[in-house]
Amino acid sequence: MTPQDISDLIVRTSMKDRAAFDLLYRQTSAKLFGVCLRVLKDRGEAEEALQEVFVKIWTKADRFAVSELSPISWLVAIARNHAIDRIRARREPAAYIDAALDVADPAPGPEAAAVAGGESGRIHRCLDELEKDRAAAVRGAYLDGESYAELAARHDVPLNTMRTWLRRSLLKLRECLER
Repeated sequence: MTPQDISDLIVRTSMKDRAAFDLLYRQTSAKLFGVCLRVLKDRGEAEEALQEVFVKIWTKADRFAVSELSPISWLVAIARNHAIDRIRARREPAAYIDAALDVADPAPGPEAAAVAGGESGRIHRCLDELEKDRAAAVRGAYLDGESYAELAARHDVPLNTMRTWLRRSLLKLRECLER
């Protein structure tokens, strides 16, 4: 099966075409199972993960961008990330115990809050010196947590252009803050 055939199946799956989803499963499940098994190192858990991966594919097929990635890379990324998430989920209870032992108040003291307030004003003034679209991109990436891909789509620029915008904007911000 060619990458174009797999892309077509994903697109049809995004339109909730069950026959396409069935064929996509039959054509790619062995490879995706191998990915899950390699990460999880347990056959039973890999089988469970594979089923969850295909549920994700069914619900998120509309997010596949035909031109950006090869279709199998997109599917493998979903499987790999899901398997890694399962490993992380196993480790969570220990992290909660460690966090419970740390009872110090993480909030800044009054002196640190006053300094941070002044820094905030300087940062906003420096942001205002940037071009409007660059400042919006910096705010989106570093204050709102948007991904580079989301920002590139919103500003209708290529992903690498967005990376360049952000890097150059951060350099200008640093220069402004050092004045």
